Amino acid sequence: MRELFIDMRGTVTTFKFLAAIIPHFILIAGALAQQSPPLPFTETTPHLGVASCAGSSCHGALEPWENSTVAQREFITWEEKDPHSSAYQTLLSEDSKRIAFNLGLPNAHEADICLDCHADNVPLERRAKGFQISDGVGCEACHGGAVNWLGVHISGKADHHTNLAAGLYPTEEPVARAKLCLSCHFGTKDRFITHRIMGAGHPRLAFELDTYSWTQPGHFEIDADYRERKPGISSIQVWAVGQAIAVDSLLDAMLDPNRNQDGIFPELVFFDCHACHHPMSNVRWAPRDSHGIGPGVPRIYDANLIMLGVLTKRLDPAAAKRIAAKTIALHKASLEGHASVLSAAAALREDTSALINRFAMHKFTADDMKALMAGVLDEGIRGEYVDYAAAEQATMAMSAILQAMADDGILNRARHSELTRVLDACFETIKDDGKYDPRQFLADLQTLQQAVAAL
Repeated sequence: MRELFIDMRGTVTTFKFLAAIIPHFILIAGALAQQSPPLPFTETTPHLGVASCAGSSCHGALEPWENSTVAQREFITWEEKDPHSSAYQTLLSEDSKRIAFNLGLPNAHEADICLDCHADNVPLERRAKGFQISDGVGCEACHGGAVNWLGVHISGKADHHTNLAAGLYPTEEPVARAKLCLSCHFGTKDRFITHRIMGAGHPRLAFELDTYSWTQPGHFEIDADYRERKPGISSIQVWAVGQAIAVDSLLDAMLDPNRNQDGIFPELVFFDCHACHHPMSNVRWAPRDSHGIGPGVPRIYDANLIMLGVLTKRLDPAAAKRIAAKTIALHKASLEGHASVLSAAAALREDTSALINRFAMHKFTADDMKALMAGVLDEGIRGEYVDYAAAEQATMAMSAILQAMADDGILNRARHSELTRVLDACFETIKDDGKYDPRQFLADLQTLQQAVAAL
């Protein structure tokens, strides 16, 4: 068993899960990034509300109907176990009231800046009669407006491809899923979490696609008919695609003139929170080869770039060298001025954006997985995880790799459980960012490195 402390709103919540009881998100690798459909909140289709999916003959049944290919209690799982269902209610909390007051808003539960990610905040003209904003992040926030696809979906005659053709959002595809999740867990040009919002009291946002997929209560079962509809890929591919799109999202925001400055300052949400926000008595700065800048200045958030480096060292060493050099150039540009940052970000994105489709199409082998596990560990042993965010991403990466190895039969159940218990020490060390000790994390990595040496 492993404990992970994450929440879609950034609040601290404990998730305990076992591979035997939490279904893994099986995702399709063939989707190309440029072919991803519009995100559900940007399309023009009306949204019917969660009631359209909640009937006992649809996804609100206590037991599946005979010959049903789904559990039919998906709505109940969402309502009772999924934090997305209570996202709107969070806006009524005392913390949200304080954040709204600090931002000069009348309240949080009516402000678009809050509703855009805490609810399915489509425009009024796109809300059908049964739609309720208080339902939070409901079905159509992820699956798209149901007007066009609901009919074929419930007809009993349509397959998954027919549903997708009618407008169902392909959440099973890694590129599409990553873009959807990051649209709230990082932001887009249409809705963006700024440093001002963080400064007003909003919790820090963290995200890793595979881990967050695991901790999301699965409202489907991975059985034979599921695999027939949706050929699967491994956790490691989900992780890789998620890292590439997280980097792409960061660089895209840096290059967006509407998001990359706040007055005379850069948009500080691009920087590592813990480079500035830690007790003065807790001095944990140490030099790192991958950024090459000295102490006492904000550092651009680069945890995903570190993971991207591990991936490219394995899959494309030449690209890895270019990305490493351009990452250092971006860090140094942040000390020079806005124009330098724009130039360096654009140069880096030339190499990183191509990796999205590369990772989505790559067939990860047993040797790839072993090398990537070793690579994540090596980066930490040589001091790349001094910063909390990098340690956080590394821990989730190793969890995804171990799960992929178990799914592919590279690790048997006993060995996977054994290594997962060792990895739990890393999760324990990162569970509280305010108490993070890089020396303890290094010791955890060394222990894990010894444990995986026989792979």
